[in-house]
Amino acid sequence: MPAPIALVDCNNFYASCERMFQPALRGKPVVVLSNNDGCVIARSNEAKALGIAMGEPWHVCRKRVDTQGVIVRSSNYTLYGDMSARVMRTLAGFTPELEVYSIDEAFLDLRGFGSRLDAHARELRRTVLQWTGIPVSVGIAATKTLAKVANRRAKKDPACGGVCVLLDEAAIDNQLAGMELGDIWGIGGRLARKLQALGIGDALALKRADARFIRERFSVVLERTQAELRGIPCIEIEEAPPDRKSIMVSRSFGQMIETRAEMEEAVATYVMRAAEKLRRQHLACGRVVVFVMTNRFRPQDAQYAREQAVQLGAATADTGRLIAAARRGLAALWRDGFRYKKAGVMLLDLLPAASVMGGLFDWPDDSRSRARMRAVDVLNRRYGRDTVTFAASGIRRAWRLRREHVSPRFTTCWEELLTVRDTPRAAAGV
Repeated sequence: MPAPIALVDCNNFYASCERMFQPALRGKPVVVLSNNDGCVIARSNEAKALGIAMGEPWHVCRKRVDTQGVIVRSSNYTLYGDMSARVMRTLAGFTPELEVYSIDEAFLDLRGFGSRLDAHARELRRTVLQWTGIPVSVGIAATKTLAKVANRRAKKDPACGGVCVLLDEAAIDNQLAGMELGDIWGIGGRLARKLQALGIGDALALKRADARFIRERFSVVLERTQAELRGIPCIEIEEAPPDRKSIMVSRSFGQMIETRAEMEEAVATYVMRAAEKLRRQHLACGRVVVFVMTNRFRPQDAQYAREQAVQLGAATADTGRLIAAARRGLAALWRDGFRYKKAGVMLLDLLPAASVMGGLFDWPDDSRSRARMRAVDVLNRRYGRDTVTFAASGIRRAWRLRREHVSPRFTTCWEELLTVRDTPRAAAGV
């Protein structure tokens, strides 16, 4: 029998992070908004009960449902990332093999626990809640795809108590019967419609479909999904994440940009963020792509969208060199007379920084460059982002994201640590 695999998924993760340091939010409807406070990207159960939909524009939602009493928060990714790291460190104590799948999900190899699987999962759930304050659901099965199915039941069925072990064949079939194809990990809406047109109406029907037929009509990915539904592992636990193929930083602006000077500031800022990620993974970049676009949701405005790639002679992790390349790309694609809503940069042709080779006229980053970037990164980690920055990124940054409802970064910024005020009784020594 294959080793059991658990999928641990944080419940309503962003909303749970907001509630962790603000107990007054517990039991109240909470929504978290995307960049520029645009769309709903997380909801507490109370907000879901009000009919607030995932991905719905907030200005539309406020007109469609009664949002009186709803607590609104801007996305606070610094807080969410730190809380995610705490959850993952806690989970690592419950298995020798852990794959961090996303900011709020992880796969665990639970071989060797036998009849103690359920008890181990419940202890894991209690510990994560006690140590981090984040509630999680645990689904256990023989494959990753079935673990996703089990986790879905653990989250939706109160009788499970947050844990579902799905190893019995009859129980698996019962869970798959009537389950929509779009709810299966890796199956999107278009593929689901194709399967339905061929008479495969639910997850159980896909499991029982002829494997040769699936192989001939669809991709190997769907064939693997079908095998996983049958309890045959095809997707292994990845303890080490694969090397990144690209790094992208992109944002919508808090207000439209109409001047090239402001756009250069924005692009330089995005390059700085991308370069930080690049060096954190000990990589270097061989090609920079810059793109800009107007707001396609404003048909009354003139529309323009374009990208420009700049090839580097030698791959680099030096922010200054990357900013210079991005500015050359921006100069090639910039057009006056448009109101730009969004821009971004992509770092491509990534390779290990230690293996960069120079050319006749281009050299890899030298020791001074590496020392300078190392000093910048250390200072910014110790004293906060943008403690040391590049002048090209500007100072005012009037275009930056709109975040009118952002909560403090309780765990990563000294100035925003949670404070405890003395009550009159405590001040009197009672």
